[in-house]
Amino acid sequence: MTPGVEPLEESAVDESPIAANADVVKARQTVRALAQQARLSLVDQTKLITAASELARNTLTYGGGGSMRVSIVRRGAKTGVKVAFHDEGPGIEDMELALTDGWSSGKGMGLGLSGARRLADEFEVVSTPGKGTRVVVVKWAR
Repeated sequence: MTPGVEPLEESAVDESPIAANADVVKARQTVRALAQQARLSLVDQTKLITAASELARNTLTYGGGGSMRVSIVRRGAKTGVKVAFHDEGPGIEDMELALTDGWSSGKGMGLGLSGARRLADEFEVVSTPGKGTRVVVVKWAR
């Protein structure tokens, strides 16, 4: 995700739709299983699951649904979990504002994107108004 950094090797890939509330629950369960498999600490598992839950909810609520792709990743000797969400919703008009704590385009608390960014070791968001949003987070085992 950072230019000049060696690429990630991915394994144990799971792809799931995010189309209903039950899919948000399934997303948390899937992320938990892969975080355990990657041997993330309990604290880091909790951070990643919380970030994934927020992003899955955003995908459903603001993106009109989409998909999640989660995988165990390796970069050199490091092992972690990468979670990517994609939707084809309205996109984000003002990214700086959307990443501000407390700002919400709906009735939420405004901690989804900014909270996920704080909880992850790596965070990337790409959004095109009218075309959708892709958010990727990575959490590394310590």
